[in-house]
Amino acid sequence: MLGDSNKMKTLTKMRTDAQLLFSAGLRAVDPEIAVKKYCRIDGNRLRVGSGEFELDSFGKIHVIGCGKATAPMAQAIETLLEDRITNGVLNVKYGHLAHLERISIIEAGHPVPDQNGEEGARRIMELAMSSGPNDLVLCLISGGGSALLPLPAPQLILADKQETIRVLIACGATIHEINAIRKHTSAIKGGRLAQAVYPASLVTLILSDVVGDDLDVIASGPCVPDSSTFQDCIGILNKYDIRSNLPDAIVRHLQAGAAGKISETPKHDDPAFSRGTQLVIGSNSDAIKAAGTEASRRGYCPLILSSMFEGDTDEVSRVHGAIVREVLKSGNPVLPPACILSGGETTVVLHGTGRGGRNQQFALTLAPLIAGQRSVVALSAGTDGTDGPTDAAGAIIDNTTITKAEAIGLDYRNYLDNNDAYNFFSRTGELLITGPTKTNVMDLRVLLIA
Repeated sequence: MLGDSNKMKTLTKMRTDAQLLFSAGLRAVDPEIAVKKYCRIDGNRLRVGSGEFELDSFGKIHVIGCGKATAPMAQAIETLLEDRITNGVLNVKYGHLAHLERISIIEAGHPVPDQNGEEGARRIMELAMSSGPNDLVLCLISGGGSALLPLPAPQLILADKQETIRVLIACGATIHEINAIRKHTSAIKGGRLAQAVYPASLVTLILSDVVGDDLDVIASGPCVPDSSTFQDCIGILNKYDIRSNLPDAIVRHLQAGAAGKISETPKHDDPAFSRGTQLVIGSNSDAIKAAGTEASRRGYCPLILSSMFEGDTDEVSRVHGAIVREVLKSGNPVLPPACILSGGETTVVLHGTGRGGRNQQFALTLAPLIAGQRSVVALSAGTDGTDGPTDAAGAIIDNTTITKAEAIGLDYRNYLDNNDAYNFFSRTGELLITGPTKTNVMDLRVLLIA
């Protein structure tokens, strides 16, 4: 009995540690702090990274943007520029708000875009087009920006794009693939917002939620050249065999573009990018490194696997499970007490009708792989506080999760088969619910081994 009591105390402490490491990662990518880290006022100059802008030389300063974290980013910009800001418009996810004096906020739908998002995108586009050659436009971009900036291309309507996103998510397409199609069915993404701003000066501050921090993929790259093509989009339709599932108008539009009947998205030689500056001010790597530093402080040996995990969630989970078992068996590739850290953004292929998200799916796939081992705790969560269409950020499990589930009559296999991790973990009490974190740099996974 004493041994069991000690084991439970160890697991309880490790669960607390895992959540503290996750919190340390979030602090490292706080949007307001990130803006102030890279931007400062020096007299009449705005310094952005290594660049500088003479504020007195601009007639107007506009602030535009989209994403879950852009409200606190805008707060930092208002603190820096104060009444130098002429006006601004942001599209944010419902509930992801901040108090702003000079910049308007429009709440909109995510991950499926809605009418509010379309209206906000139209206002952003109008403000961009109103800027002149002596104006400065600051564009704030963060994760979620793709869904929050829906402005359909001519001949398309919002319902077409909504259904297309549902199909792409369900088939397991990667974020790079989803955003390639978003860009080629949009009037604002894929560099078209930069075209609207030109010839004004454009500074884009970016909080990355994309594997590899590819600028033309984050929020579907509204302010940077697009490397994808209409032909790439046709290849995605063929890869997942989803033509028959998509709206006819979307398929016709992509086919027309591939045939050269619709203009491609702007590329690197477009003059619209000649007056633009882009800077990534926070990423998944920053969150992972901060979690690793906190792990060391708490007595764990940290091992960062990668910030670039993508692909099938179940496969990625099984890889992590194999590493945990190797650590326990041989002490490789890191000796216990160990902290294994990883990030990125995986995808879930839907087979059932349950509730959940990729982080909850990861945790439920991992739970039986660590069952019965020595003390192991695993946390997998979205840094934005949202995992799929649920109110949970993810889940936190340990080596006793499956035993506890069986004791209350739960068979994890049934929940996995139905993509119903949310209801499984709501029964075991292992959902991680943080509420909106007002940041977004993909997912963070923390695995602790005693």
